[in-house]
Amino acid sequence: MASQKNGKLCPVQDYRKLNEMTIKNCYSLPLISELMDKLGSTKYFTKLDVRCGYNNVCIKKDDKWKATFRTNHGLFEPTIMFFGLTNSPATFQWMMNDIFKDLITTSRVTVYLDNILIFLKTLEEHQKITHCVLKLLRKYKLFLKAEKCEFEVL
Repeated sequence: MASQKNGKLCPVQDYRKLNEMTIKNCYSLPLISELMDKLGSTKYFTKLDVRCGYNNVCIKKDDKWKATFRTNHGLFEPTIMFFGLTNSPATFQWMMNDIFKDLITTSRVTVYLDNILIFLKTLEEHQKITHCVLKLLRKYKLFLKAEKCEFEVL
């Protein structure tokens, strides 16, 4: 178990041996500098933080055995991606980009792992796009950390 920033404990597994044998997913994370360039002269911002990041990605049925580990109660076969698996960040980023692709390509929304930034010049359009993002989150059963979200910041 490892302690998180908020003081809560979370399970941690040492996947170094598995990661050495894993074919790396080459899907790259967005560059922060490119994300900053997109913001331009935006007036309104909303920042959303997706709860449980990688844990929202299911492991393929045939691959679950690879992430299995021993506990004091026997073997545990995870059904979701854990922190520490080499491809967790890239896979999660791909999933988020796929969900929000239509909004990302219109340069109204950007996603960096579990962070979603909505940025527009007018309040009316900003509210409309925020509603679209929230509908997509609901559709894909992704939940937010309310304490880390900020809406319609000037």
